[in-house]
Amino acid sequence: MDLHDYADVAENYDLYLAEMYRNGGGFDGFEDFYLALARKYGQGGVIDIACGTGAVLLHLARAGIMADGVDLSEAMVEVAREKALREGLALNIFPGNMASFDSGRRYSLAIIARSGFMHLLTPALQRQALLNIRGQLVDGGVLTLNTFAPNPALQAVQMKTGPEDYAPRVEYVNSQGMKERIDCAIGYDPLTQVMSGNWRFVTLDGAGRVVSERVRPLAMRQTYKQEMMYLFELCGFEIIEVYGDYHGSVEETGHYVWVVRKG
Repeated sequence: MDLHDYADVAENYDLYLAEMYRNGGGFDGFEDFYLALARKYGQGGVIDIACGTGAVLLHLARAGIMADGVDLSEAMVEVAREKALREGLALNIFPGNMASFDSGRRYSLAIIARSGFMHLLTPALQRQALLNIRGQLVDGGVLTLNTFAPNPALQAVQMKTGPEDYAPRVEYVNSQGMKERIDCAIGYDPLTQVMSGNWRFVTLDGAGRVVSERVRPLAMRQTYKQEMMYLFELCGFEIIEVYGDYHGSVEETGHYVWVVRKG
């Protein structure tokens, strides 16, 4: 299982992400970025892949763009569905693997927001997913996804990180109204380009004493820019734009926001 497959993670996902990325953290403006793309390319239908708890999906729907959502985690899908129902939005949100899902319709825009694509841990799975998504797009359909630019200095640190070498990541108030701290112990394997390890959720009482702990695994693959370019070409996509952030910057910022078209 992965971090996002756990119900306790799904129910707190929006809460800890809001705190984690309070100052942007590379994701500043991502919802409006995808809304602009949906208005430009989504007239033939939009699919939000790895939709999580629906941040992008609901943002599009509120603006009048009805999109489908799919996520590997049934726990995340349930949270997204509940949020949509609370807002009176009738959305098609379903569990599925981006490497094999088929909703039975075709789209002119596919979105993989934030780091969803990075949870594919091998080049073979990445290729399978891109080919599957290509098959879900109409001719000339557009795909957008985000990858992190591998950071050699951070990789060097992670290569020495053990499973118990936790470092504090963020504090937030969880869904039960209790203070919670997330500690991370993430290592890196340069042969597979996979960073993996654990997130430890530590629940605290009002005096700061530990009430409970839960450990959840996480693994993501770092893919280099040139590697992604060849992968897109191999899978029949042509690159339209590569941005460094969600504001259209072309500078190297630590993120690659890819916009590619089905060739």
